[in-house]
Amino acid sequence: MDSANLTARGVLAVAVRVFNERGYEATSMEDLSRKLGITKSAIYYHVPSKDELLRLALDRALDGLFAVAQEARERTGPAIDKLEFLVRGSIAVLVDRLPFVTLLLRVRGNTKVERDALTRRREFDQVVAELVKQAEAEGDVRPDIDPAVTARLLFGTVNSLIEWYRPRGGLGSAELADAVCAMAFSGLRTTG
Repeated sequence: MDSANLTARGVLAVAVRVFNERGYEATSMEDLSRKLGITKSAIYYHVPSKDELLRLALDRALDGLFAVAQEARERTGPAIDKLEFLVRGSIAVLVDRLPFVTLLLRVRGNTKVERDALTRRREFDQVVAELVKQAEAEGDVRPDIDPAVTARLLFGTVNSLIEWYRPRGGLGSAELADAVCAMAFSGLRTTG
């Protein structure tokens, strides 16, 4: 890759791919420079540190999810509809930003950047749990399952998409969202 044509966005895309392949901690700036075909100093022209690359990557995933969460909160109507909107929007973010969301879901809190991202993830989980709680109070969600458990199960399903979903052909985000929502909100059993 020609360093003259390289952008910060290009460096970030390659860094995220390498972080996902090798792990953040196992990736050195030397590894990134080799993958990019440029010197380490050329990378530092675009970003000050490996930690900053990680922060930018995790923020890209989290900012997308929080934007959808904000939209969901601002919608009118029953909480169950807001919750479904949040699920569908989160799947769209996951599909659109798959490498970034994959990285987010793999962080374990080993660095300050990771701990900050995990704090934001917990805030997002609270938004989901609150919507589940509201939907339960409105009579649209089973009251016999703790709302936090329902939220974790629901978003555990969404998050599992990073393990098997590949954007090359096949299902798009709308079809994925339809399948997840049908299973989560209507169940697996046929009526009859």
